[in-house]
Amino acid sequence: MPWFAVHTRSRHEDVACRGLLLKSIHAFLPKMEVWSKRKDRRRKIQVPIFPGYLFVEVEPDNHTRLSVLTTPGVVRMLGKKAGGDPIPVPESQISAVRRVVESRVEMHRIQYPEAGEKAMIIDGPFTGIEGTVLKTDLARELFVISIELLQRAVAIKVEGFQIRKI
Repeated sequence: MPWFAVHTRSRHEDVACRGLLLKSIHAFLPKMEVWSKRKDRRRKIQVPIFPGYLFVEVEPDNHTRLSVLTTPGVVRMLGKKAGGDPIPVPESQISAVRRVVESRVEMHRIQYPEAGEKAMIIDGPFTGIEGTVLKTDLARELFVISIELLQRAVAIKVEGFQIRKI
């Protein structure tokens, strides 16, 4: 049977996954372990690798598709256009994601800021300073940031590990 990607409501991946399993639909929600960011305590928690998405292994008939779509938390099955036929995810990609999850290797999600977005410098001599990204070079992980200092704009280059999207 083919695999399909399912888009869920924000932070409803677990609800949708449980609902699909209750309907005897084979669902796969890949998760990774991260440290929680609470101020009073730190502990490892499980979060989805792909926030807002999970995978289901179903026959692409209308009855099964309707069963998936009526599950609480499910928004749609991914396809070429809204209401169109869903596009299957290759088995090789699902097995690659499974291998990554089973290896329990430490993973980090990186969201680089784009040009025009606000960013904060988190490493180096300008740590803690906020500015606006003017230019990005993702291949070399270089960013040009405009910083307002004393009502003067100063552009500096920083590397990917030194910047965080606000």
